[in-house]
Amino acid sequence: MSVYSTLCFLAAAAMIIAFINSKIGKMQTTIAITAGALILSLGIVIAGQNGWFHLEAIAAEQLGEINFENFLLKGILGFLLFAGGLGIKLPHLEDQKWEITVLALAATLFSTFFIGFSLWGLCQLIGIEFDLIYCLLFGSLISPTDPIAVLAIVKKLDAPRRISTQIEGESLFNDGFGLVIFVTLFTIAFGNEAPTVIGVGQLFLQEAIGGIAYGFLLGLLFHYLISSTDDHSMELLLTIGIPTAGYAFADLIHVSGPLAMVVSGIMIGNWTRYIGFSKESEDHLDHFWELVDEFLNGVLFLLIGMSMLQFSFHQEDWQLMAIAVPLVLLSRYLSIKLSYIGFQRYRDYNPLSVKILTWGGLRGGLALAMAMAIPAGIIVIPDKNIDVREIILVMTYAVVVFSILIQGSTITPLIHKAKVWEAENS
Repeated sequence: MSVYSTLCFLAAAAMIIAFINSKIGKMQTTIAITAGALILSLGIVIAGQNGWFHLEAIAAEQLGEINFENFLLKGILGFLLFAGGLGIKLPHLEDQKWEITVLALAATLFSTFFIGFSLWGLCQLIGIEFDLIYCLLFGSLISPTDPIAVLAIVKKLDAPRRISTQIEGESLFNDGFGLVIFVTLFTIAFGNEAPTVIGVGQLFLQEAIGGIAYGFLLGLLFHYLISSTDDHSMELLLTIGIPTAGYAFADLIHVSGPLAMVVSGIMIGNWTRYIGFSKESEDHLDHFWELVDEFLNGVLFLLIGMSMLQFSFHQEDWQLMAIAVPLVLLSRYLSIKLSYIGFQRYRDYNPLSVKILTWGGLRGGLALAMAMAIPAGIIVIPDKNIDVREIILVMTYAVVVFSILIQGSTITPLIHKAKVWEAENS
């Protein structure tokens, strides 16, 4: 079966799960799709182990053909981030610019090293020889919050404005910095040349600053293109050019495509929306991109749920998975709490802010895609043939599934309490 056919069937499965949930479950759609895919995967594994039917190998092979890493990082990510940028209100972003900067930069860096050193120490305690550089690599890919998961779940719960702006803004902007950390540690772990301070600085300027500048120019170009026509269909069609050709060109010139999509999305959503689109297009812009966002998110979260069919689980994997989830949560809490110690010197915040940002710091497909980029074959536990890639993948998967299913489905009461406090103190 071709990759296209596989994706068509996966899209249909995601829509069926979403439809059933709308009639019965009433869960948030992406949570329901992930849970449904996970149940389906477990059913396939259990059926194979009991000899009822053997679909596990076939399903794993078909999923492997898709290449999750390329599908997300070089495919649908541009659409999802552009759609997320469209919904960001620039005045709200301006009000929280320093908080978002600290959370996206300092908190991510702290989390990377806290997770890395803590995981290394815990591995020594349980007798697993997992090098420090690999522990830091895991810390770098799991520390940035995932904008796709955050925007798909937390944004729709209507959290208080400042909290919502911080968690959305952080997730959209920490990719560039997180990528620099990941690439640097990846080079140290698997490259032939050690990175230098100058090299890391150049990489950051090229990827992050270059991505922001390119996104601004891209948004400016499409603003004038959209403003030059009154054709309703053409105006909406032009917006598709940004996450398609615009995103692909960012890869060719080696700047951050994700940051470019966020910047251009913010420009189109806050500038072109009001002075470039016709009234009809302005009314349909959000609805059009919400449909695109919902469809692609459905396929992505179904793939996340079914990715377990591609993994092999050993006893050591289960131990590290059990360690990874609380460790990542602790790191998230400390990074937010330390940031807020500084924030609260200058203004007052909702008392539930730290708890919501901790519990709402979701991880998703981006972390999984980066984990899948790690090369196989570097054996850590020889007697069981367990390599670095397997260990990092299963830990990442555990954190991602926990954050989507548990954190995503239980954050509502916290947000409700925060809204009550805002109403009582406004």
